[in-house]
Amino acid sequence: MLSAASFAAEPIPIQVVASFSILGDLVRVVGGDRVSVTTLVGANEDAHAFTPKPADARAIVKSRLLVINGLGFEPWAQKLAKSAGYQGETVVASTGVKPLVMAKKDAREENGHHHDEADPHAWQNPHNVVLYARNIAAALAKVDPAGATAYQANAAAYVKALQTLDTWAKAQFAAIPAAKRKVITSHDAFGYFAAQYQIKFLAPQGVSTDAEPSARQVAQLIRQIQREKIRAVFIENMRNPTLLAQLARDAGVTVAPALYVDALSATDGPADSYLKLMRHNVTALALGMQKN
Repeated sequence: MLSAASFAAEPIPIQVVASFSILGDLVRVVGGDRVSVTTLVGANEDAHAFTPKPADARAIVKSRLLVINGLGFEPWAQKLAKSAGYQGETVVASTGVKPLVMAKKDAREENGHHHDEADPHAWQNPHNVVLYARNIAAALAKVDPAGATAYQANAAAYVKALQTLDTWAKAQFAAIPAAKRKVITSHDAFGYFAAQYQIKFLAPQGVSTDAEPSARQVAQLIRQIQREKIRAVFIENMRNPTLLAQLARDAGVTVAPALYVDALSATDGPADSYLKLMRHNVTALALGMQKN
């Protein structure tokens, strides 16, 4: 493996590859003008369904640092780096996070067997992103010792922004009674968010994120909404306007705008940075729960 010393004479900016858009944003914030960031899974793209291209392997080989989330979020990333012959540094941004456990669904459930796995969506709690920022700063300092002070200062400033974000988010939910803190969403990725802000996220019955739901599945979802008396409904995978209209009419709800979970929005969207993503989601969720 190449040492930090072997890079000492190389020019700025430092070439860094981040596995997906949220990490790319964090690296840009911490790295500032000393880094140039390539993001493999871009805005509005799904890291779970990502298929690497030859250009992605070339980008990794040219980089001095590879930043991944870990916790099983992007198992393809380290495989890609190995197959590409990457010899630089890799940092797992989630190092130090206490992982939550989520149920994993697979064919074994048909026989009554279940198994659990770590929930990889740790960035849904700003306190965890404090660790992300510090891990990224330390990794950048390792490959670019001359920039260590700048990286530490950038990370420290970002930690303050994250703390402000967390305080603001708690204030948005403070006036909502616990009984109303219920949300239905199609993406099972809010475990850390739920724990931090005491919100109950309910998974839609019979609705898969892999395909458009059928009319029967929508009927099951309507019954669940009515049974739980929930008005905060965020169904990201339902793109069929006819089914959406049926859901809204029969369940007596307004389906809220999509939340941003695993990816940032495009630069002209409402969530083109992690801080904006969280503020968008908190605002939308709070408004939705107030209708319950």
